[in-house]
Amino acid sequence: MFQTFEDQRGPEREEPMDAAGYYADPDELDFSDLRRPGPAQPEFAAPQQQTWWDEPPVHDAFPRSDIVVEAPSDPSGWRGSGPGMAVPIDDRPPAEAISGNRLLTVLLFFAGLATSVSLWLFDTQAGAINSTPTLLLAVGRITGLIGGYLLFIQLLMMSRVSWLEEWVGSRDLLRWHRWLGTSLVVTVLTHIVFIVFGYAQTAQTGVVDQTWSIITTFPSMISAAVATGILVVISLISMRAARTKLPYELWHLLHLGGYLVLLLGYGHQVATGADLSGKFASVFWPALSSLVIAALVWGRLIEPVWLNVRHRFEVAEVVGEGVNTFSIYIDGKSLDKIPAQAGQFMRWRFLTSNGWWQSHPFSLSAAPNSQWLRLTVTAVGGHTARLAEMEPGTPVWAEGPFGTFTAARRTRRRALLIAGGSGIAPIRALLEDMPADTIVIYRASRPDELVFREELEDLAERRDAWVRYIVGGRNDPGPRRLFTANGMLGLVPDVNRRDVYLCGPPGLVNAAVATLHELEVPDSQLHLDPFEF
Repeated sequence: MFQTFEDQRGPEREEPMDAAGYYADPDELDFSDLRRPGPAQPEFAAPQQQTWWDEPPVHDAFPRSDIVVEAPSDPSGWRGSGPGMAVPIDDRPPAEAISGNRLLTVLLFFAGLATSVSLWLFDTQAGAINSTPTLLLAVGRITGLIGGYLLFIQLLMMSRVSWLEEWVGSRDLLRWHRWLGTSLVVTVLTHIVFIVFGYAQTAQTGVVDQTWSIITTFPSMISAAVATGILVVISLISMRAARTKLPYELWHLLHLGGYLVLLLGYGHQVATGADLSGKFASVFWPALSSLVIAALVWGRLIEPVWLNVRHRFEVAEVVGEGVNTFSIYIDGKSLDKIPAQAGQFMRWRFLTSNGWWQSHPFSLSAAPNSQWLRLTVTAVGGHTARLAEMEPGTPVWAEGPFGTFTAARRTRRRALLIAGGSGIAPIRALLEDMPADTIVIYRASRPDELVFREELEDLAERRDAWVRYIVGGRNDPGPRRLFTANGMLGLVPDVNRRDVYLCGPPGLVNAAVATLHELEVPDSQLHLDPFEF
């Protein structure tokens, strides 16, 4: 039979239920009825690597987990046992940072940008700009070249090729995608305004008349106008206020309009772009186009097809974890050959009759092994709630793995993991790969929202780590104190000597980052898993 995490871990610990009810009967929790027998499965071979549940526990005088509350009488401001930590003298990083790769990527980006602008310079004769109309047209041509270049770079970042994410990092890649998206819209609109005004002054006509004349008489201008409209719509729905209100499926479908912008806009560039036909331009633009198209085909088509043909994923079991939370165990062929790491996520498409057309990013909630993959879902909408009803054997289409939220990115010998809400999933997986003396801070509003508590505490005992639960509303004293300099130092006195991994709602992450900056934790030690689509 298929062995879930609970089956493989061994006999459960016999511990009394505390006053808050954290070890409540699983039957009292939502999704608790999801554990059900599936069809007979062949026995899995034992994993090659040692798993954490095979490791002996570390015995010491300190409890490895605690409900931490504010205590004004305590010098640290907290009541609850904790590690007595002395700052070591030798704190050399175990791995190199990726700043060199990031810097090289930035230099390559600006080199390409300079090359695209220089094409206009090489194609413009001295003294050609001698009046206001020619100046306006020159600015319009330059911004058009910049806009075309930024569009290609945006699509390159949407290609999901693994090397780009490894070089840049998922946090910076998301930040660059947003910044370049805004810059692209501004550049394209600037291009339109200057071109229209330049031609209007040259022909000595009105702006409206000239706009209509350009659209109806210039080649491929109708498609360019449609591409601009799509681009503006994408930029509007990408604003946080709109993004949080739209269903994910609709937002994602509209966002894919970026491919139409490329198809429609590139025809306009080729037909009317005078700076695309020179000696250097005839090499630069086709080369850039080939790079982007190759990346899109590889990252969006070849890699996913190969992954799914090779591993043939399917649902093995759905198991309740807590209030509105459940785990999906994924079975497949040769799972030990998937290049996934704890902390990464994959895009999952469950091939059911009512959900095959949707894919969602879910993080692995346990380190990958040769027997199963596990992802944990919090039901926040109709689609995610229906996933709890899947039967064993449901086919799964997966893409990935993605993300650099891994232990391999550490730059210090110790780590602090901060999780909020469903952000505990990648944090729980990461704890399996973290060094001794790691501290986990788990933020939740209510006791029944804590999931993986027994797993976290077992891991803490075996890996010499510490788990601290901060439970309560955002205005309660304990949670308010957590994201203050004194509060953070009370729990983690050596925080600026640790790598800090954060995953949770934007409000929690932003508050934590602000506090960590106040405590002089450098950005190179901060690792964020983007907790949004």
